[in-house]
Amino acid sequence: MRAMVFDGSAALLREQDVPDPTAGPGQILIDIHACGVCRTDLHLIDHELEHPKQPVIPGHEIVGTVAVLGAGVSGFAVGDRVGVPWVGHTCGHCRFCLSARENLCDRAGFTGYTIDGGYAERTVADSRYCFHLPEQYTDIEAAPLLCAGLIGYRTLSMAGDAQRIGIYGFGAAAHIVAQVARHQQRKVYAFTRAGDHAAQQLALRLGAAWAGGSDETPPDELDAALLFAPVGALIPQALQAVTKGGVVVCGGIHMSDIPSFPYAFLWGERHVVSVANLTRDDGRGFMRVAAGMRLAIETTTYPLTDANRALNDLREGRLTGAAVLTML
Repeated sequence: MRAMVFDGSAALLREQDVPDPTAGPGQILIDIHACGVCRTDLHLIDHELEHPKQPVIPGHEIVGTVAVLGAGVSGFAVGDRVGVPWVGHTCGHCRFCLSARENLCDRAGFTGYTIDGGYAERTVADSRYCFHLPEQYTDIEAAPLLCAGLIGYRTLSMAGDAQRIGIYGFGAAAHIVAQVARHQQRKVYAFTRAGDHAAQQLALRLGAAWAGGSDETPPDELDAALLFAPVGALIPQALQAVTKGGVVVCGGIHMSDIPSFPYAFLWGERHVVSVANLTRDDGRGFMRVAAGMRLAIETTTYPLTDANRALNDLREGRLTGAAVLTML
């Protein structure tokens, strides 16, 4: 099969012909139709994530159809459409797994990082960690749901019942979670790169009450700020924008160093938390939410062999919404 492979020798992927994977016990073999391009993939090839599998096929927003069932698989049939997310397996018996926090499992495997992922024509996945997808979304629309949507959903959930939500970095995750927040009758304030008028216009079209640069002050105090841009300097800015008792939630797997800031920014029982991975309950919960509404998913598509161009467009801020690789 064709695959785009990262071997660690340079910050780019190489097109290769590799052997077809085979489904072992509990696994499903998937013919891939689409795979989203996530900023985590960019962190991988930019050597910002430690200890990846090498070589590895990136990609963890996988949509395809079940081609073969491994022994013992239940809940899926050949021909079913399936989604494969970032968390590929967990140990199931550590203190985190046993307390509904499998996202923190130290023995977890991650799709497209420690397990081969979806920048390829086929993949195998542990069926227990895969999802059925809402029917109203095309394969291309469904791909960003599997990380941008899932991580955005978990990030929003950590804001509790906050009503005035600031979203910093209005890309793939933000443009989905903004719609979920609006569906929940919350008020959204969008912060983009300075001068990124396309992202600001997208935010306003999706129902944001205000959109401006990340260096601007919103017109109202925020109850919570969700950070998707991997920029540590945004944390002090967001802390100044949230009201007393507010929360700043960092939704990315990697962030540049956080600069020092006065204690006064944190005082007033403001707090900063991070989101680590996701649980299967997050996935099932978000798919129910996505099935119960019609999310507008903004995508730019690329053929599989243009994965490096897609990643570079993401790196340079040339994308509005989500990038998706197509295999057909």
